[in-house]
Amino acid sequence: MLKSLLALFGRKPQNYQANVEIYTWQTCPFCIRAKMLLGWKGVKFTEYKIDGDEQARNQMAKRANGCRSVPEIFINNEHIGGCDELYALDKTGELDQKLMQSANACDLNWSVESV
Repeated sequence: MLKSLLALFGRKPQNYQANVEIYTWQTCPFCIRAKMLLGWKGVKFTEYKIDGDEQARNQMAKRANGCRSVPEIFINNEHIGGCDELYALDKTGELDQKLMQSANACDLNWSVESV
């Protein structure tokens, strides 16, 4: 459906190379809104659905400097924040700049455990 909406509005998704990860709860409206923006831009992302999983939430909090709210978004392992921060970056044009950076061009000396 998103592809048809993009075509309807004459919007072509960019070819972003960034590694984007988002921690979510299924029914969280802010999570849905953040995923909509990423989808609208044509960004491929890894979603960690942590509904009720306290261990996964603790892992997210470690990566997110103690933040326990959802969504928590990472671009090339850089903690971006939540939905409001994602939209703020988009408004200033900084989001596109971050998304254009290849994950290979960033220092990614880390590992993600499966959640």
